[in-house]
This record gives sequence, structure tokens and C-alpha cells, in this order.
Amino acid sequence: MKKIAFKYPSADGRTQIHAIAWKPDQGEIAGILQISHGMIEYVERYEPFAEYLTEKGFVVAGNDHLGHGLSVVSQDDWGFFAPEKGSDLVVEDLNFLRMQMQKEYQDIPYFMLGHSMGSFLLRKYLSKYGRGLAGAVIMGTGTQKTVTVAAGKALCRFLALFKGWHYRSPLVDQQVFSGNNKRFQAGSTDSWLTKDAEIVKAYNSNPCCTFKFTLNGFYNLFDTIHFINRKGNIQSIPRDLPMFFVSGEDDPVGNYGTGVKTAFDTYRKAGIKDITWKLYSGDRHEILNETDKEIVYEDIYKWLRKHL
Repeated sequence: MKKIAFKYPSADGRTQIHAIAWKPDQGEIAGILQISHGMIEYVERYEPFAEYLTEKGFVVAGNDHLGHGLSVVSQDDWGFFAPEKGSDLVVEDLNFLRMQMQKEYQDIPYFMLGHSMGSFLLRKYLSKYGRGLAGAVIMGTGTQKTVTVAAGKALCRFLALFKGWHYRSPLVDQQVFSGNNKRFQAGSTDSWLTKDAEIVKAYNSNPCCTFKFTLNGFYNLFDTIHFINRKGNIQSIPRDLPMFFVSGEDDPVGNYGTGVKTAFDTYRKAGIKDITWKLYSGDRHEILNETDKEIVYEDIYKWLRKHL
């Protein structure tokens, strides 16, 4: 496997986006998978999965979103997207990477995978730029009511009047994360991520995974969900775009399966012709880092192969 790190200019006009491409050492390229990572992490956490797919003939690429990993001007920007329209800019950065990869690999089937916050961003992306994709894997996603995310946006705006948009609010942080670990009290505060204690330990010791989101970051997360809840935006997704929803059955982000099923039903009822879903029994939020990750890897690979 060849690993190539590179940068490109963000749509925000000030940040250099850090990206990685993992490529097979030899042989024909079967397809390309672009990854949209989750909240408070970075794309190189997906390297074991990328290595698995490169052995199967896939090119895997991804970038650190604005406010994450190495896509910051300084660490003060961790958890901060942009002064205005941060969600839109992150989507544009995803599209820039796709365009660059497709220039290099013309006429190769192109897939995208989004995990957690990255799944919400991907769902927004599909409403704007879904045409031409071979398929989309929606991982670790969920469903939040419009009234809930609207209230979250209003709270962030109110607090920012007094504290500024870079403020890291314990109140908002608690409202978003406090319930995630209720079923998993025996472990650490991040045991909801995966049953693999070593993965959780590594996550907790990594500065790129332990910063607190700013009011700006939370606002843009809520704004992304607000966008994907709108009926018109859902109907903008191409009907012939294959979609595969995958999540852990014990994932609190997906409300332990019910939120995933609601999202799946929403897109099915909107007319998506080729749409499937799978919940993994006993798995938590990061199914690519779970104790049965080999099964997850294989399921995703088989789905990609089916849609080449």
C-alpha cells in the first residue's frame, strides 16, 4: 500500500486542508472510496480499513475536515469550522477532493462513506453533489428532530453573544454527549465508542480526539442536521444512487437502531431505488473499530463490489 499525504486550499480561503490517499501497490484499480470522518477525530484513524480495501484493489482517500486534525491554522481552531457557513464550506472541501481524485482516476466507480458527523455531512453532500457517484455508505448516523436542532442552534447563537464563537461551552457539550455512555458505565466515559478498550484508551490519549467543540462547531453540526431534515433537500438526492446504512445496534447516536431505521425509511420513502441497511448486534458507535470489525469490513467491501 502506498500512502500519500497532500494539502489543498479550503473553501474558507485561509486553511490548508490535510488529505490522505491510500493506493494499491499494483494491479488495476477497481474503485475509489472517499471517507468523511466523524466529529473530534481525523481521517488517518481509518487507515486499517483503508489498508484492507487497497488489498482488494480500491483507492481510499479522505481529508481532515475544517477544525479537525491537521486542517487548522492552529490548535485554537480545533472544533471551529468557519465564521460563516461552516457546514457549506466543509461540503465544498469534500467535493474538491472528489474532483481531484476523479481527475487522476477517470471513469473509475466513485463511492463515498460518511461516519457519525461525517455521515450527516455526506447526506448534505448527496443533496448537492450526489450525481455521478456509484454509491454512498452511511455509517453511525441517526435522526434528530428539527425542533431539537433548531433549539441547539438558538442556544449556540445566544451563548456566542456573550462568549464568542470560539467558546467551548460545558453546557452544550453536556447536552450533546452526556447520555451516550449511560449503557456502558463499567468502562471509561468514551466506552460508547467501541467494546475494544485499547481503541478507547488510544482515543483518550490523543489530543486530536480529546478537544472540546466550540460553539461554532456545534452550531454547524446542528445546521447540517437541520439541512438534511428538510424534505426538499432529501428529494434532491438522485433516486438511482445506491445507499447502504450501517450502524451498531448499541450505538447511542443512532438511538440504538431506531434512529438509523428512521433515516433509512426517510430515504426509502423519498424514492431511493437501491437502499439497504444493517445493524451489528452488540456493536457500539465506531463499527470499523469494533471487536468484529472484520465482518463489517467484508460487508462493506461486498456491497462496494456489487455496485461497481
